[in-house]
Formats: sequence, C-alpha cells, structure tokens
Amino acid sequence: MTTMSPTARLDQLIGSEQKKNATNWVGDAIYGVNDGLGAIFGIISGVAGYTPDSHTILVSGFFGALASTLSMGAGAWLATKSENELMERTRKEVEHSVRENPDKEIEILSLIYQIKGFSEEDASRIASHFASDNERFIQTMTQEKHGIHEASLGNPWTSALVGSISTFVGAIIPLLPFFFMRGLPAIIAAAMISLLAHFIVGTAKSTITIRSWWSSGLEMTIAGVIVGVASYALGILGSYIL
Repeated sequence: MTTMSPTARLDQLIGSEQKKNATNWVGDAIYGVNDGLGAIFGIISGVAGYTPDSHTILVSGFFGALASTLSMGAGAWLATKSENELMERTRKEVEHSVRENPDKEIEILSLIYQIKGFSEEDASRIASHFASDNERFIQTMTQEKHGIHEASLGNPWTSALVGSISTFVGAIIPLLPFFFMRGLPAIIAAAMISLLAHFIVGTAKSTITIRSWWSSGLEMTIAGVIVGVASYALGILGSYIL
C-alpha cells in the first residue's frame, strides 16, 4: 500500500471543502460589479435629474463607466502589489531576525505554541525542530508570528483584469436602455433594470457572506433606491443652480 505524503493527504481531506468555498477572484468580481453598477446608476440618475436629454445621459454614463473601469483596474493592481510587497518585506525582516538572533526566534515560536495549548516541553521541541531547517523556520515564523502565508500572495494583473472587467459589466447595465430608447421611457427602464441588477448582485454577495440571499438582495436594492433618488434630486437642484 502506497503511503501518501502529509501534503497530499491534507489536500485530499480538505479539497472538497475548498471547492465549495468561493475563490478570491469571485468575490472581487462581485464587488467590482457592485461598484460599477452603483457608481454609474448614480451618475445617470443625477444627469437625468439635470437634463432629460438621453444623449447627454448616455455619454456621461459611458465615460463614467470607462473612468470607473480604469480606476478600479489601477486600484486593484496597486492594492495587490502593495500587499505582496508588504508580505515580502515582512518575510525579509523575519529572515534577518532568524539570522541575527535565532535563539530569540526559537523562544518566540515556543511561546506561540504554548499559548496554543502545547506544554512548554513539547512547544520547545517543536520550535527546535523547525529551527533545524532554516528555510522552513523562516516560513513558519512568518506564518505564526505575522499571520502571513505564501498562499496569500496575489497576482496584481489578475486582480486588475478581474476588477476592470467586472466593474465595466456592472457599469454598462444602467446604460443599456439608452442604446435603444429615448426620453422618459429610457430613464424608467434604466431605473428598473438597475434596481433588478442591484437585487441580483446582492443575492450573489450572499454566496461569500453569511447573509441570506433575500436579505442581501433587499439591502442592495434599498441602497440602489437611495442612491438613485438622492442623485436625481441633486440633479434637479443642480439644474436650478448651474
């Protein structure tokens, strides 16, 4: 009988659970759609309150969508890159500490395991065991002392791509009626489609949170109504002031 390695056995045991969990990019995509939808729905509501001209609403919303898409992509890229750089800096600091004062790091690791419930003897033995392999010791200290694991490293370009595409998808939804309709019917259709999309995005968010689908969807819809009404009212006010 072939004996599986601990890593392979662990992957086998928790693999099915991992498949059930939403991956990071799914969550990023949902929030990207949410941001794009909310931002552009607010823009076209405000512009619709300012002027009934459908062409102006469409142009304003479309360039708003492009700006939101580029902004989200750049923001996601910078955020992920910054997180990676912070984790790399932390690892180098741990590496320096292990090299300059290994006894102190062994004691810290031992104390960490004692806090987790190991006896002082067992904790010291485990810490010494990890310290026998320098690379493994650095990885363990980075994870146990700072809560950082190599698996946490993200791909900035993937984050940027997912953020950009999802934001554009969400942003284009409120604009769809203006490609085919004009005037008040287009505004009403845009509001209905946007609020329906808010509810759908809200239910999708429930897959990565503990909220029920109807509660999350209703919350998003109410938020969309508030944004739409407030933006429309500000647009009307602006038409008298500007």
